[in-house]
Amino acid sequence: MTKIVNMHEAKTNLSALLALVEKGEEVVICRANKPVARLEPYKAPSVKRQLGEAKGQLEILPGFDDLPEEFMEHFQ
Repeated sequence: MTKIVNMHEAKTNLSALLALVEKGEEVVICRANKPVARLEPYKAPSVKRQLGEAKGQLEILPGFDDLPEEFMEHFQ
């Protein structure tokens, strides 16, 4: 079930809203009756990714790192 609250209610009752989220509910926060944010339970990634697991699967084409001189002047 989704609970919809306004900005003032969200600020005033954040702890209570987070308790609902911990129980699996979703909370939508509105400003001027328009949704601006959603609180939902955190879902940890199901698979831990390993550093370098895509090694050898990507190809960087020649000239990829070359940037125009005019562009590089902005960084000096």
